[in-house]
Amino acid sequence: MSEREAPGAEHVPVMLDRVVELLAPALQEPGSIAVDATLGLGGHSEALLRRCPQSHVIGLDRDTQAIEAATRRLDPFGERFTAVHAVYDELGAVLADRGIDQVQGILFDLGVSSLQLDESDRGFSYAQDASLDMRMDQQSSGPTAADVLNTYPAADLTRVLRDYGEERYASRIASAIVRERAREPFRTSGRLVELIRDSIPAPARRTGGNPAKRTFQALRIEVNGELEALRSALPAAIDALAVGGRIVFLAYHSLEDRMVKRTLAAGAASTAPPGLPVELPEHRPVLKLLTRGEAPTPDEVAANPRAGSARLRAAERARSTEPRSADTRRQTESPRTTEKTRPSGASPPPDAPRDDRTHGEE
Repeated sequence: MSEREAPGAEHVPVMLDRVVELLAPALQEPGSIAVDATLGLGGHSEALLRRCPQSHVIGLDRDTQAIEAATRRLDPFGERFTAVHAVYDELGAVLADRGIDQVQGILFDLGVSSLQLDESDRGFSYAQDASLDMRMDQQSSGPTAADVLNTYPAADLTRVLRDYGEERYASRIASAIVRERAREPFRTSGRLVELIRDSIPAPARRTGGNPAKRTFQALRIEVNGELEALRSALPAAIDALAVGGRIVFLAYHSLEDRMVKRTLAAGAASTAPPGLPVELPEHRPVLKLLTRGEAPTPDEVAANPRAGSARLRAAERARSTEPRSADTRRQTESPRTTEKTRPSGASPPPDAPRDDRTHGEE
C-alpha cells in the first residue's frame, strides 16, 4: 500500500505513468472497473480516473486515515469512485457484496504508505522516536509492535526477524530484546533502534543503510499479517480478473516480490503434461506476462528516493477458467469491510460500476 514520496513533498505515486500505461488499455470500455487494492492517498486512483474516463475505481485500504484522505482527494469524480475499508485479501468478498463477478484492472502497491511513514506517532519509521504501534488499521484490536517485542519468546522473535526482515543477526538482536525487556518493556522506537545498533558488529553498521530497517520491516509485516494477506489475495485477484483484464504489482522487498513473481509465472505457464503432442485449451496459460521486474528510472529515484527499491510486475488475463460467481464468493468469504458512503447519493446498482502509497523503509 504505498505512495512513495519524499518527506514533506507533494504526494508522488511510484512509477505512476508506467502503472497507468499498463492498466489503461483494459479500462477503455464504458463500465470498466479497476480495483486499487492499496488505495493509500489515492494518487494512482486519481490518475486512472483522469486518464480512463469510462472507468470506475474501487479503492481498498485498511487504514481509515488513508480512506478519509483519498475520499476527499477523489471527491470531484463523484460516483465513479468508491472507497472501502478493507484489507486486500478481502477483495473477492468486496466485489461479491457489490454483485461484481469480474473487473478489468487491479493494482497492488504493497508495503507501507507515506502517510504512515510520515506520521511519527504511528511508529513505522526508525528515523523518529515514537510509540511502537505499527498497526496499519488503528481501529484493529490486534497486537502492536510493542506487544510483539515484549511478549514473543526469543525463538519466535528470531524467526520473525530472520524470515520477514532477512536479518543476518536475528538471533543476536532477539536475545538482546529479551534481556532488555526484562529490565523495562519496550514502548518507543528510539530505544529499539539503539539496541539494534549495539547488537550488530561495527563493520556491518557501516554499510547497507540504517541497521534498524530490517527489524522494523519484520515487525511491521508480523503486526499486519502482510504476507499472509498477500498470499490469500493473489489467487482471488487473478480469479476476479476478466479476460483481457490487467493486473499490476509494485513490491518493495524481496519477500513480496518473490511471491508475486512465482504466482504470475505459474499463471503464465502451460499445465500440459510433458510429452503431450497437442496442448488442450484447458492447459493453456491463464496469464500473459507484460513485464519482468521493472525498476523505476534513475530520474524518478532521484526525485523520490523511497521508490528506489520498487519492482513492478504486470500480467494480462489470457483465458477464462471457471470463475466463482459473486454469490459463491459471498458464501465462502466473510468480509470485514466498510464502504465509505459518499454524501452525493446512493450507491450504484450491482450491475453498474461504482465508483498512494509508499511502501518500504526509509
